[in-house]
Order: sequence, then C-alpha cells, then structure tokens
Amino acid sequence: MKFLLYNIRYGTGKYLNQPFKHIRGYLGRSNWHIHKIGSLINKYKPDIVGLVEVDLGSFRMKSKNQAAVLARITRNNNVFQYKYEENSKYMKFPMVRKQGNALLSKSEIVKKKFHYLDSGMKKLIIEVETEKVIVFLVHLALGGKTRQKQIVQLYDLVKSAKKPVIVAGDFNAFWGYDELAMFLKASGLKNSNVNSQPTFPSWKPKKELDFILCSQEIKINNFKVIQTKLSDHLPVLIDFNIL
Repeated sequence: MKFLLYNIRYGTGKYLNQPFKHIRGYLGRSNWHIHKIGSLINKYKPDIVGLVEVDLGSFRMKSKNQAAVLARITRNNNVFQYKYEENSKYMKFPMVRKQGNALLSKSEIVKKKFHYLDSGMKKLIIEVETEKVIVFLVHLALGGKTRQKQIVQLYDLVKSAKKPVIVAGDFNAFWGYDELAMFLKASGLKNSNVNSQPTFPSWKPKKELDFILCSQEIKINNFKVIQTKLSDHLPVLIDFNIL
C-alpha cells in the first residue's frame, strides 16, 4: 500500500518564492492549479492521501470544494472537514471558514471522526478508519508550547486505536525533531523519515515539518520526499504493508 501526505497550501502554489508570495498566494485563484496537484497524485498511485490546507469552497475555487475535485480526479472516496469549530470566531470570515483538511482513500471508509483539540488555532484532527488501518491527519499549532499541549491530546487518541495506526500531517515542528521524541517513545510510533529529509520550503528545503508516523505493525518498504514546487511544502510518500 502507499500513503501520500501533502500540504497543498490551498492550491495556491504559483507565486512561490516571489515578492509578496504570501499575500499573492493566499489570495490567488486555485481552480486550475488544483488539477496539477491531482495529476501529481495520480502519478504516484497512492491508496490513501492526507491533504493539509485544503480550500473547501472559497472564491479561490469559485465555490468548488478542492477535496471533492481531487477525489474525482483521482477516483477516490473522500472525507473533509473545516479547520475551525462551528462556534469559532474564525468561522465568521468568508474565506477563512472554507479552510480545512481532507483525506482520500481508494478503500471504503468504515468510520470517520472529527476531533478538535483544546488549545491553539489549528485544532482539527481527522480520524479515518479503513478495513486495515486508522489514520489521524493533523495540522499542529505554530507555537511550540501550544504544540506540546496538542501532542498530549493526540497521544490519548492514538492509544485508544484498535487497529494499526498512521499519524500524518504538518506538525510545524520548528523546534526540530526532538520535540516529537517523547511522543514517539510513549506511543510506540516510528518516524518513516529515518534520515530526517527536509520538506519545507519546497524551493530550498531546510526543515522537516511534514511527518508520517506509523505503529509497529506497519512495515515501511520505501520512503520518498517528492521534489515539486506545486506548494510551499514537499509531498511525502511511503510504501508499506501491515504485518
């Protein structure tokens, strides 16, 4: 099986490494660019795809949902959810409230849950169960102290899982890999990126921010950081089987 993780930056990758890239990228249209991302996903034929920073229907996409568009392009089932809780102040802003994360799966999705952590602006964890594995898709806080609080709650979710587990996402681990050390030791998860290859920024990677963590029942046969500039993050791909 293959699992692909990609922070797609709301499909607004065309202004990377240019003046005012953050503003131009954040506000840029993405309805055409998202098809390039779909083609990239199809090239690697993953069974499961974790997508971070997905536009779920703002003006950038002319009200189209990127999760649904990518599911159609890749012929996958899809699950998506808005980043912020319904009563959150962030849901009052037209474009921000359409921001979310998503998961695509070739296998039937047996169960899905949406968890919102107690701390931070980025609180959403998507939990998806297929026949063989449970996936937790995360996008953790930018602040280091808040991330540590979130990781404690994430640990509780992982330990309650009854199947082999994949925890994947943009961990924003700006303090370095060491900030995950205690979490990995306590949970028994292993980092598929054994050589700590950087994933951010895509045009000159320096930091390992995007992780695919697996339980011991999952054997990693191959790991790859895919070189592309369709987003400011690089996609990460693993080939695995379940023991």
